[in-house]
Amino acid sequence: MKSAADYTILVVDDSEDMRVLLYELLHDEGYTVLSVEDGPEALDKATLHHPDLILMDMSLPGMSGWEVVERLRQIEEFRMTPIIAVTAHTAKGAAERSLAVGCTSHINKPFDIVELVNEVKALLNHR
Repeated sequence: MKSAADYTILVVDDSEDMRVLLYELLHDEGYTVLSVEDGPEALDKATLHHPDLILMDMSLPGMSGWEVVERLRQIEEFRMTPIIAVTAHTAKGAAERSLAVGCTSHINKPFDIVELVNEVKALLNHR
């Protein structure tokens, strides 16, 4: 069975504070964590490093998280990669829209740290 150190997680968020928080949280759990702040950079980093899981903010400069997820899902190697929408989009239908574009799950900001870590663990254990 793989340990946390065997997994790489890509954090995509335009907020430096959120990137730092998620980095520290996931790094403390033992994961290798990469982070980027916009959509085009997310596509580049994902195709270069092949993360095992992606945490995706849906409101990004340049290219939205919605579009990034749609583009990633068109690439064979990312069709089954777990992608968690971590977003402040709480309007009715936001979670459904996240799932419709290809996210595996949706977590609203502000999020419960334990819930987020448990979701990451659960998705990686099912890979």
